Amino acid sequence: MTSKKKKRAYKVSNLPPGTMAYRGKKSTLETVIDIINYSSDTYTKIDCNDVEEGFGLEGNNQVTWINVNGLNNLKDIQKLGSHYSLHPLTLEDIVNTNQRPKLEEFENYLFIVFKMIYLKGDNAIQYEHLSMVVGHDYVLTFQEADGDVFDDLRDRIALSKGRIRSQSADYLMYTILDAVVDNYFTIVEAVGDKVEDLETIIFDSNTNDANTPSQIQDLKQEILRIRRSILPLREVINRLEKSDNLVINIKSHSYIRDLYDHIIQVNESVELYRELIWSLMDMHMTIISNKMNEVMKVLTIIATIFIPLTFIAGIYGMNFVNMPELHSKNGYFILLGVMAILFIIMLIFFRRKKWL
Repeated sequence: MTSKKKKRAYKVSNLPPGTMAYRGKKSTLETVIDIINYSSDTYTKIDCNDVEEGFGLEGNNQVTWINVNGLNNLKDIQKLGSHYSLHPLTLEDIVNTNQRPKLEEFENYLFIVFKMIYLKGDNAIQYEHLSMVVGHDYVLTFQEADGDVFDDLRDRIALSKGRIRSQSADYLMYTILDAVVDNYFTIVEAVGDKVEDLETIIFDSNTNDANTPSQIQDLKQEILRIRRSILPLREVINRLEKSDNLVINIKSHSYIRDLYDHIIQVNESVELYRELIWSLMDMHMTIISNKMNEVMKVLTIIATIFIPLTFIAGIYGMNFVNMPELHSKNGYFILLGVMAILFIIMLIFFRRKKWL
């Protein structure tokens, strides 16, 4: 009985350009907003559910970071867009989680879309759509749900570690991207561990089982998804490094250039594991084939040994009356001895040929 594959129903939404429509799977009940306002001498953190509480904090050489958790609340995002004069197409892309990583430059701000990838408590890889708007004195980040990789960055701002409190909004943009890219290394290491575990399973005859091909296929799909999420960010960072937009200070280009080196290294590691996972299936099939060949070789040797013995037994099993050895007193034992000698000779021959 064959099972029929359920067909997907593809829905095309032909909405006017700039229409906000949340396209994701994480519909939270309410939007949670984290607001951090800081300068070299001041620091303020606000946790709220109303984006308007973050309005009016700009100026006085301060940087405002507003992080929005939850993209289904379109009204709050629309309020942010109106306050910071964001383009309608920008607002549309913020709530569209199917967007690939990209960079768009406007006169007063930069808009960056990328993927945040991190490990959950059970070491499962979690993918998060992340959008970022960077202005002269503010940074807006939008993510689908609570949970990110910015805890260390928030601590550095709160405790005034490093140079972040003395820098402008473009440096905050760099540190956010740097936190995401650095976490990519953790994901790549986790994938590398899975590849090494699969290699051990494949080469260990005691643990290699029927589930190995499906494990290889699952890991291959995981690596391809990671690659689709990370690879386009290389071009985004490259464009940032070469951009002459006034939002980015000249001294920040050296940091972005270092970030570009990191994303290149991550992509090279992903490509390496991608090639390795493609070869794992070939290794698995080769090992299975070699094991089958070993079984067939043993069976062939056994059959070859018994061919002459079966031939002799077949001759003396014929019901002829006049057979010279038929009435011999020791004929039975002589025949068994001849068969035993043939058996030993053939074993010795196969041993010398190293077929056994």
